[in-house]
Amino acid sequence: MTMSDLEPTNVELRYKIQPRKSDAEQALANNDFDPFALRENEHPTTDNETLTHLLKASLGTGILGMPFAFMCSGLVMGIFATIFTAFICTHCSYVLVKCGHKLYYRTRRTKMTFAEIAEAAFQKGPKWCRGFAPVAKFSILFGLFLTYFGTCSVYTVIVATNFEQLINHWTGWGITLRMLICAMLIPLILIAWVPNLKYLAPVSMVANVFMGLGLGITFYYLVQDLPPLPDRSYVVWGTLPQFFSITIFAMEAIGVVMPLENNMKTPQSFLGICGVLSQGMSGVTLIYMLLGFLGYLHYGALTQESITLNLPIEEWPAQAVKLLISLAVYCTFGLQFFVCLEIVWDGIKDKCKKRPTLVNYVLRTVMVTAAVVLAVAVPTIGPFMGLIGAFCFSILGLIFPVVIELIVHWETGFGKYNWILWKNILITACGIGALVFGSLAAIKDIVKAYQDPAPQ
Repeated sequence: MTMSDLEPTNVELRYKIQPRKSDAEQALANNDFDPFALRENEHPTTDNETLTHLLKASLGTGILGMPFAFMCSGLVMGIFATIFTAFICTHCSYVLVKCGHKLYYRTRRTKMTFAEIAEAAFQKGPKWCRGFAPVAKFSILFGLFLTYFGTCSVYTVIVATNFEQLINHWTGWGITLRMLICAMLIPLILIAWVPNLKYLAPVSMVANVFMGLGLGITFYYLVQDLPPLPDRSYVVWGTLPQFFSITIFAMEAIGVVMPLENNMKTPQSFLGICGVLSQGMSGVTLIYMLLGFLGYLHYGALTQESITLNLPIEEWPAQAVKLLISLAVYCTFGLQFFVCLEIVWDGIKDKCKKRPTLVNYVLRTVMVTAAVVLAVAVPTIGPFMGLIGAFCFSILGLIFPVVIELIVHWETGFGKYNWILWKNILITACGIGALVFGSLAAIKDIVKAYQDPAPQ
């Protein structure tokens, strides 16, 4: 037997998956590269500040629809379905950050955005997918910008609508919605001028306080005169898809995950069983379940799409809820706007080296003005954003992260019994289901909005 007989053939070398250390273990073992030690942030955020941002991003106005979602699922099914949905959304965020950490070592970079992670995964993946890298990056950038810029316009409408109801109720002036939207321009520009996430953390904290107080008053109404549990449905199958479409788009915050991680002082703390992501989403899930359960238990078949519509507007605590939630949404505007700003600024900053600070603030002003103009032009933009959100969040929040994970693990294998592959097939099926049923629900909302008289 010759030595050549003992050597593996080219075919064997090509198709056999070689076991190897992780990229992080290899780099650190060779004292080669540590992206976390080399990361430079002028104003890094602490773990608590990041947790505050994460809570605010996940505790948006979508939580007010949880009682209606529970009506679509039943009390018992709603609890388990909320836990399942939260697990899927959290896992996809975890997968995105985990793949980003692996790619830091492969690309020798210290931070990357969602789109850059997708681009790097395709570039470093198998040959057949490398040509799709620019398409993946552009698709994510376009989807994120479209979703979050539209969200900024919707937030403007939400705040103005609540203030319109309160002002007209208190004064009877008959002020119009479009006038109030225009009046929101200067306050929104001011909050958009907050320079970075470090300084935006106190604003998110204030937003959390406002939202907490608003939800606290709402809970006060919900626990009054509760009916017996058997009076409500425990399990509802027919409208369960509508439950998932409402809950996924209420919880999903994939667009802010990487900006938060990129600005952390200790980005390793974002992941892990007791990491920032797990802590934040655990608290969010409990609040979602509690509000959904109590809201449906209290109002039953009369539960409205937003629980605030069930509150008696003539009572001052209910009016306080509208005011507090409006202020919370206003304070959240800066965090949602940061995603849009980062996308546009990364595309033009290399061309603006003479006066970057001035250009940055002009860009912020122009983008906020554009969002307000869109809200004034189409104050019924909410249903359209539901359709965009259904499309973008299903693909960006559920499907893209698992596709990235498959490509990152393509050469190292998918684990025992290919569990990563099967797990990601299940998540992709959930994403497609959310896309279909969420889009159908949004189309119905659009038809309903244009059958009703348009706001003036």
